[in-house]
Amino acid sequence: MSNETFAQRLASAMAEQGMKQVDLIRAAAGCGVKLGKSHISQYVSGKTVPRADIMHFLAETLHVEESWLRDGQTAPGPVNADPCRTINNEINKGVQTMRTFKKSSKLDNVLYDVRGPVVDEAARMEEDGTQILKLNIGNPAPFGFRTPDEVIYDMRKQLTECEGYSNAQGLFSARKAIMQYAQLKNIPNVSVEDIYTGNGVSELINLCMSALLDDGDEILIPSPDYPLWTACATLAGGNVVHYICDEESEWYPDIEDIKKKITDRTKAIVIINPNNPTGALYPKEVLQQIVDVAREHQLIIFSDEIYDRLVMDDAEHISIASMAPDLFCITFSGLSKSHMIAGFRIGWMILSGNKRVAKDYIEGLKMLSNMRLCSNVPAQSIVQTALGGHQSVRGYIAPGGRVREQRDYIYKALTDIPGISAVKPKAGFYIFPKMDAKKFNITNDEQFALDLLREKKILLIHGGGFNWAQPDHFRIVYLPRIEVLREAMEKMKDFFSYYRQD
Repeated sequence: MSNETFAQRLASAMAEQGMKQVDLIRAAAGCGVKLGKSHISQYVSGKTVPRADIMHFLAETLHVEESWLRDGQTAPGPVNADPCRTINNEINKGVQTMRTFKKSSKLDNVLYDVRGPVVDEAARMEEDGTQILKLNIGNPAPFGFRTPDEVIYDMRKQLTECEGYSNAQGLFSARKAIMQYAQLKNIPNVSVEDIYTGNGVSELINLCMSALLDDGDEILIPSPDYPLWTACATLAGGNVVHYICDEESEWYPDIEDIKKKITDRTKAIVIINPNNPTGALYPKEVLQQIVDVAREHQLIIFSDEIYDRLVMDDAEHISIASMAPDLFCITFSGLSKSHMIAGFRIGWMILSGNKRVAKDYIEGLKMLSNMRLCSNVPAQSIVQTALGGHQSVRGYIAPGGRVREQRDYIYKALTDIPGISAVKPKAGFYIFPKMDAKKFNITNDEQFALDLLREKKILLIHGGGFNWAQPDHFRIVYLPRIEVLREAMEKMKDFFSYYRQD
């Protein structure tokens, strides 16, 4: 099987036939095949692979074997065929044509490359026996981070009490502990009834977007973002408008860019603070500017704060909801990162501020929450213990602590590589370095990630996977121990010493 991706084979076949994207679109129109500009663009960029009938059309049009174009199993061709006649023959077979099932068109513009094509290629390589260093996902357990013993003990003791469903919003004990945590964060106007537990924050983001957005509604989401936000908003029918976070200003949101992008269809603004993928922590002055804009335009504020207990350098995390008692805010957090229990899937959201203006929306949240019955009950059972007991994460982020030491090492090692620069993260365990695109002749950052994977067996996610428009960034997870990171950085330094994208 070829190591080339579908996108590479498609580009090769197009070049061989001297065809551009527009030529394929015109050919499709002539055959009565529905193939739009956005679809072919996603095929060429490698973001999606066409369904069977479109794959068949492309192979016939480009005069190559369909099996080669699809998965590289055979030689590329040539094949002489009339694509329109072939497709019409398929149509004319009537009941003899096998029925195929396509994914929903709602997914056409949904991107989630954190587990996308580059990760799929890494999985294929692992199946062939190749050992891959995974710097692509913030999963603490594989890197030796352990859940506090007290948390595991309490879950074991309570398992027999967690066999049934809980209240749809969560166990009282869990929600009470989260409410008290909200009080410590100075989040106003919060009762136990304003707390919803979820199977991780991811489920709650999806629930919030589905309950809020009608087709065509706009929502402001940062770029770079954690791509689940954009994916869930898009899937709900919303139009995502990305505002820029400025690398030259510590990756803080560009307030003027936010202002320019608000329209009468804008319903809400999302902030990710501390930020994934950049590691930025927003100061009070920046948060106040966001609150002022939201207040002027009467926007809901969604604040993703899952890394709020992983703040370094004696900095302080401020919940934006604490600064906006007159606005409706939803604040998200959980235990996956701070307690190194990503697999337990326990997150929560806190509704605060002016809930009167969101009365109907809150009814929608309750409806969707009831439909999934409840979140994982054993995981809920340890929230009180986790939030009220010793916070072991503090040792990781203190001077000499493992996460902090690894942060310091990865920042220096990356910025020592010619052509690589980075803003030092202040929280979390991600860094979002910038490549000199001219120096390395990079025009496709996903191709860069694939090249690095195949040559150095290092898996990371390119900037485009975080809805960053320019092909000049990538994200590294610095959870591995320093000796592992050192090996990875030596390989990357060597890779960048000779890499030039074709």
